[in-house]
Amino acid sequence: MWAYESVFYQIYPLGFCGAPFENDGLREHRIHKVKEWIPHIKKLGANAIYFSPVFESDTHGYNTRDFRVIDCRLGDNNDFKEVCEKLHENGIRVVLDGVFNHVGRGFWAFQDVIKNRENSPYRYWFNIDFSGNSNYNDGFWYEGWEGHYDLVKLNLHNDEVVNHIFECIKGWINEFDIDGLRLDVAYLLDKEFIRKIRRFCDGQKSDFALIGELLHGNYAEFVNPEMLHSATNYQCYKGLYSSFNSMNMFEICHSLQNQFGSENWCQYRGMHLLTFVDNHDVSRVASILTNENHLPLIYALAFGMPGIPCIYYGSEWGTRADKSEGDPALRASFEKPDWNGLTDFISRCANVHKNSKALCYGDYSQVILTNKQCIFQRQFEDERVLVAINADSESFTAHFDAGCGQAVNMLTDEIFDFGGGAELAPYTAYILKMQR
Repeated sequence: MWAYESVFYQIYPLGFCGAPFENDGLREHRIHKVKEWIPHIKKLGANAIYFSPVFESDTHGYNTRDFRVIDCRLGDNNDFKEVCEKLHENGIRVVLDGVFNHVGRGFWAFQDVIKNRENSPYRYWFNIDFSGNSNYNDGFWYEGWEGHYDLVKLNLHNDEVVNHIFECIKGWINEFDIDGLRLDVAYLLDKEFIRKIRRFCDGQKSDFALIGELLHGNYAEFVNPEMLHSATNYQCYKGLYSSFNSMNMFEICHSLQNQFGSENWCQYRGMHLLTFVDNHDVSRVASILTNENHLPLIYALAFGMPGIPCIYYGSEWGTRADKSEGDPALRASFEKPDWNGLTDFISRCANVHKNSKALCYGDYSQVILTNKQCIFQRQFEDERVLVAINADSESFTAHFDAGCGQAVNMLTDEIFDFGGGAELAPYTAYILKMQR
C-alpha cells in the first residue's frame, strides 16, 4: 500500500483558499491556489495530500449539500480535476474526506423531505419521525449527529443511500483519479458499511487507501484486511505534546509500547496509523508546547514512531492558533507558504522517513527511557534505526549496547560515534541508521 511509505500534507480547502464561511452561492475558482503550493509541498517532502471536505456544503464542509459537485466557493469540478492532475504529475497522491455519516440540511434529498414530507421518495434516507418536531421547526423529528441538528444523520442501512455514496465514490475516482478516502467519524459508522466500502473501493482501484477518523477504543476493530488500511492515532496525540510539556517522556513511550511493542497484548503491531501533532480540529502545536525548543523534537518523534506522518498546512513553519479562538482560527488562509528552520527540519524528517523501510515498516522496541530523554529502535529486515530525543536543556550521555560502534545521523548525514556512550546534545533529535 502506497500510503504506508508516504508523508501526508493536510489541507482544509475552504480555510486554505480564504472562502467565506457561509455558502453565498457565488462561484469563485479559489481551489487553483493549491497548484501554487505544489513546489513548497514537494520541497517539504510530502507526497500525498489529504483534503478536508471539498464538496458543496452549507458552511464548514462537513454539512454536505451534494457529494457530486465541488463547493462553489472553491470552484467547479473542472477546477478540481486540474488540481488533481497537477498533483499527480508531481508525484503527489490525493485523498478526499468522505463524510458519509451525516449531511447538511441543504442536502438535496433532505430538502425534498422538508418539501414533501411522507410523500418524499427519500424519507427513508434519514432517521425520521413525522409525529415529532425538530429544533428548526420542520414539523418532523430527525436524528442529528451527536445532537447537532445542522448535521442530518444518513440511514446507512438503506441500500439506496449506500448505492448513492458508492456512485459518488466511483465518480470521484473516474473524474479526479483520487487515491483514497479519509472516512469522517469512522468510529460511528456501521462496521458492515465500512466493509462494503472496502470491497467496493478495492474493486474500483487496487491500491485505494481507506483511512478512518478514530478517537478511542480498539483500533483493530476497524483497521484490518476487511476494513480500513489506517486510522488517526488520537491515542498518541495527547502524549506527543504532554510528554514535552510535563517533561515526562514515559507518557508517549508507554503509549507506543502498548500499541506497537513485541508483547502479545500489543494490538497494533504491524498497523500503519496516521500520526499527527495537530490538525483542523485541535490547537496548533506551536500554541500548545510551552517550550519552543521542543517544536522540532515533537516532529522528529512523530516521524520516527510507527505510523504515517501527517503535517497540517501552516504548522510546518510554526503557525500559532488556539482552539479557544474558534475553528476559523485553526483553518486560516496564508497568502503564500513560509520557510524557516523548523520547515527545513521537518523536510529532512520527511525525506528520511520516506526512504527508510525501518521507519515505514519496522517494529518498535524501547532502548533508553528517562523523564527527559528517550531512545527507541525501529528495525525491518537488515535495517536498524535508533530514534533519540533529548528534551533537556543539558546534554545527556546514554550508556547501552548499540550493537555497533557507529551510525549515520540521517538528518545530517554525520557519523555518530557510540564510543563512551551516546552523547545527546541539548534539545536535539537524532535518527540514526546503525552501521553493521
